Amino acid sequence: MKLPTARKLAPIALIAIMATPSIAGNLAAPMIEPEVIAQDTATTSSGGGLLIPIFLLLLLAAAASSGGNGTPPPMT
Repeated sequence: MKLPTARKLAPIALIAIMATPSIAGNLAAPMIEPEVIAQDTATTSSGGGLLIPIFLLLLLAAAASSGGNGTPPPMT
């Protein structure tokens, strides 16, 4: 069996060296997992549940002090 000469091996070696970077990796962007951050959901305000009832009480007080005398307007 006859071994190939250097003239025949040079183009094969050149093609192999040039083709190596093309199969080394892919062009897709790497997938990075998002970092999970836990959020504290505990309430820190002690009067958070009183806000709506206070507004309703103020609205009722404003409606009661609107100055109406209780008689309907005259019909013309």
